[in-house]
Amino acid sequence: MSAGMETRSETAAATDATAPGLGRDGGGDATRRKSASSGAVKRAPWVLLFPFLALFALTFIVPILMALVSSFTKVTRGGLFGEAGVVTEFAGFDNYAQVIGDPNFVASIGRMFLFGIVQVPVMLILCTVLALLLESASAKWPGVFRAAYFLPYGVPGVIATILWSFLYVPGLSPIIDVAEVVGVSPDFLGANTVLWSIANIVTWSYTGYNMLIIIAQLKSIPVELYEAAKVDGASALRVATSIQLPLIRPALLLTAVFSIIGTLQLFAEAQVLQRVAPAIDSQYTPNLSAYTTAFAYNDYNVAAAQSVLIALVAFTLSIVFLTITNRKSA
Repeated sequence: MSAGMETRSETAAATDATAPGLGRDGGGDATRRKSASSGAVKRAPWVLLFPFLALFALTFIVPILMALVSSFTKVTRGGLFGEAGVVTEFAGFDNYAQVIGDPNFVASIGRMFLFGIVQVPVMLILCTVLALLLESASAKWPGVFRAAYFLPYGVPGVIATILWSFLYVPGLSPIIDVAEVVGVSPDFLGANTVLWSIANIVTWSYTGYNMLIIIAQLKSIPVELYEAAKVDGASALRVATSIQLPLIRPALLLTAVFSIIGTLQLFAEAQVLQRVAPAIDSQYTPNLSAYTTAFAYNDYNVAAAQSVLIALVAFTLSIVFLTITNRKSA
């Protein structure tokens, strides 16, 4: 009896030892499978991200690195017509010294600085007011008005500038014709006014876009806050100043930073109006100056240095703005 039980126990032990996935070798297989599965799980996110990372590096990182390298080099051509060949050599900071020493480029930076000081606050105030009005309890057809205000953003900058140029050019503008009837002769394209004509186009184009960002932030405010304010008898103005404006501060900061960066990137409006506004020269804005240097004067190295400086100025202004606003809120 006991001998039979011992025999069965030995048989079961032998079976367990030779069963797949068990015993010394089976345990090793299970460990290897577990390790392979864990490795596959770790690699899966990178495999899925690889197409995006490759495209991001190709279209963003590589052009930036190429611009940086180009800004520190110069190209010289030997011979009267360049027949002796082209030599690329290290230029150090010579290209940057040439850019900083160009009074027209420095003036374009200052011009955009003035543009941003006036245009950015006006646009932020306007888009905030529109967002608060459309999200108020008494607003009628808010969806229709949101679409109408956002529609200008869908118009390309070149087309928008052409449309507005019909309202700026004498002889074509009905605004100028009506103003002349009452004895006023506005000059929208004069040396002292064309910058603000451009500011008007930019404000018209981007107010609706920034308004939607603020509306998205307004929709994230808990309904309980509005109900508590209603119980306390708070007016619509008090709700806006005490609840909505403080809570949409992140959206306001985001739109402000986007607007600061966009100010230094101003290009299409100035280039199109240049055809009808003699006050706009080929270096009226920093981006237009870099474009002219690259494709009119064929000096790509200096244009790369201009582009790098524009990026540095935009980055510096954004950091200064965020630092100042964070100190005020602390």
